[in-house]
Amino acid sequence: MLTPPVKPMLAKPAGSIPDGSELIFEPKWDGFRCLVFRDGDEVVLQSRSSKPLNRYFPEMVERLTAGLPSGVVLDGELVVGRNGRLDFDALSERIHPAVSRVNMLAETTPATFVAFDVLQLPSGPVLDEPGAKRRDLLVDLVSGTDAVSLTPATRDADVARQWFTLFEGAGLDGVIGKPADGPYTPDKRTMLKFKHSRTADCVVAGLRWYKDTEPGTSVGSLLLGLHDHNGTLHSVGVVGSFPKERRVELASELASLMEGGAEGHPWLGEIAEGTRVPGEINRWRSAQASWVPLRLERVVEVSYEHTEGGYPGRFRHTAQFQRWRPDREPSSCDYTQLDEPARYDLDAVLKGEVRTRD
Repeated sequence: MLTPPVKPMLAKPAGSIPDGSELIFEPKWDGFRCLVFRDGDEVVLQSRSSKPLNRYFPEMVERLTAGLPSGVVLDGELVVGRNGRLDFDALSERIHPAVSRVNMLAETTPATFVAFDVLQLPSGPVLDEPGAKRRDLLVDLVSGTDAVSLTPATRDADVARQWFTLFEGAGLDGVIGKPADGPYTPDKRTMLKFKHSRTADCVVAGLRWYKDTEPGTSVGSLLLGLHDHNGTLHSVGVVGSFPKERRVELASELASLMEGGAEGHPWLGEIAEGTRVPGEINRWRSAQASWVPLRLERVVEVSYEHTEGGYPGRFRHTAQFQRWRPDREPSSCDYTQLDEPARYDLDAVLKGEVRTRD
């Protein structure tokens, strides 16, 4: 029998969704990966990094204890939905040290567990069963309970392409392709992920030096900014992951922009109310993260997947460098560039339906 921790099966990036029926396609949920272990009267919620999540989601522990039989191990995602779409910010707020706040959020923003694989049944482990068989077993297992939501699945590539486009409006993160004939492979990237990516032109407003190097010699990341409708420049994230040689080149290339960079910088001194600034103190960061201000003269085109935080928002993950844009004025880089996907109802996605919101 399986006991925690068990590493989840992983996915590697892929290009376009392929034809054929070798893959089982599922929506890629934008939440916390979670393995559920139900053993006797005990339920364990295990994160992707093998840490327990029970204390942060007491309502899910209660529901899964009541709704799943003993001996079951499921793979899935913890999500929070609000106003017909996933809300990653609300989900992140659930990770809080105060028990009183955890209990309050469990009532006001309850989570849902979306199941997309089964590793064990009461009769024993099923990791070696092919993906299509495990899907059938999962459907049979959860069809009679409301403790979990069953992710939609299809082997039709055209349907998967439709999901890729339309389900994004419900806050989903793309599409996953799972081998229909393959076993469950813990900690191995045997699935494929097809994710959304967009581009935006951003102001280069600062930089951080690469860790464990002499300041001024190697750039770790560039701080990105976009203007709101009032012309206020907000921090929207960073672009990084540069090769070693490029980090050194950037240190030299941007050195001239450091001179006078702090003078009148919108993220220093008297900061306009409501301005997003880099490295803000939060429950994960107890001190302001250091950075170097630059004169606001450079524009960079970056690719990004999703935004978060409402308006003015920020990029969810580290953006990827595409190219410099010497043809763009920094003042022209604003939030109107960011795509707003068509909005689709989250409840419909959970049922495998395609339905626009009114």
